[in-house]
Amino acid sequence: MHRTTLGDFELTIISDGLYYLDGGAMFGVVPKPLWEQKLPADARNRLHVAMNSLAIRTADHTILVDTGAGNKLPEKMRRIYGTEERLLTNLDAAGFAPDDFDIVINTHLHFDHCGWNTVRRSDGAIAPTFPRARYYYQRGELVHAHRQHERDRVSYLTENYDPLVSSGQAILLSGAAPIVPGIRVELFPGHTEFHQAVLIESQNKKAAYVGDLIPTSAHLHPTWVMGYDLSPIDSIDNRNRYYREAIPERWLTVFTHDPATPWAYISRDPAGRYFAEPVPESADQISRISTTPSAAAR
Repeated sequence: MHRTTLGDFELTIISDGLYYLDGGAMFGVVPKPLWEQKLPADARNRLHVAMNSLAIRTADHTILVDTGAGNKLPEKMRRIYGTEERLLTNLDAAGFAPDDFDIVINTHLHFDHCGWNTVRRSDGAIAPTFPRARYYYQRGELVHAHRQHERDRVSYLTENYDPLVSSGQAILLSGAAPIVPGIRVELFPGHTEFHQAVLIESQNKKAAYVGDLIPTSAHLHPTWVMGYDLSPIDSIDNRNRYYREAIPERWLTVFTHDPATPWAYISRDPAGRYFAEPVPESADQISRISTTPSAAAR
């Protein structure tokens, strides 16, 4: 667990565990001899990467950004990805209960970002994991998910989001929007057309959960975009757009899939190369969290 303060807010990284993604898919057209220096692959060309969610405590709200892969994947997908289903156990270890959260925000609706939106109970029924929460995602993302296009339909599982629309807990957004004071969302398309980042500000300090705009600290170069991205050119343009504000203003950037560096400040060296500047240890309180899957996952 990584925990820090941002002005009056408390930020905590909560992991749903590690899972496997194909190295070529994670780095697109970037040659393997370049990217494997940063993230080595196994014998099957897989990267063991994280699913990092972000819990935000303000004076009035407790917010969770993205929810990992959950416990509802078909058995074939569990075998392929090797998901660990640890989010609920790790939330508990960090001092959070599902009832604490009144807001959940999804950057997009791929299964590895919204899987714990809902939970499969022992009787097989699907229920909201966070019963008090309103869930915020983009209406356009939901429309695309329902298309079940052959390009990316494997990434969308309706049980993660449709039950929340039916229950009235889903708040469907149309572009940039304030959520609560100090928390807003803004579109950064590329990975998906309606991908959104969560921007956080308190006491003139800023942070951002950028989702799959910059999935790991190994993806800092603007052109090192994923093969999963539906529009790589938009990903490059929006990554540069993000840097224009985040670097000079020193935004704390959360990397959703980085197994070792869940957050950092992004900087450039004199040669123009981007690098991740670690959060000072005094500000990043690291604690051990259980790796035993939660009762809900079992």
